[in-house]
Amino acid sequence: MGLLAIHLKHPDVTREHLGLIPYMLNPDDPRPAREQFDEEYQHGGGWKPFKGHTLRSNNSLEYPEDQPLIPIAEIQFRDELVVIYDFGWVAIIQKDRSFEVCRMD
Repeated sequence: MGLLAIHLKHPDVTREHLGLIPYMLNPDDPRPAREQFDEEYQHGGGWKPFKGHTLRSNNSLEYPEDQPLIPIAEIQFRDELVVIYDFGWVAIIQKDRSFEVCRMD
């Protein structure tokens, strides 16, 4: 299996903070991140996008009346950017900045 380049976004974050999320992506599998997460996260219900988030230019996420979520790690997965946040939140961002967000705790 190919290796993923994981960019940790904060000096206090380690790979252990990311849990199993990076291991759910296989660069040798041609399917997009969404499909791979959906299959690999079946114990958590699969990839189920949440609505209502706003993606900022720095890839932080905002949800009404909540504190912004700041990225703790990013994975460039072919043409998609997978961004991992605290509390198991994950965003898949496309080149055109469209995105989906799912909680994978």
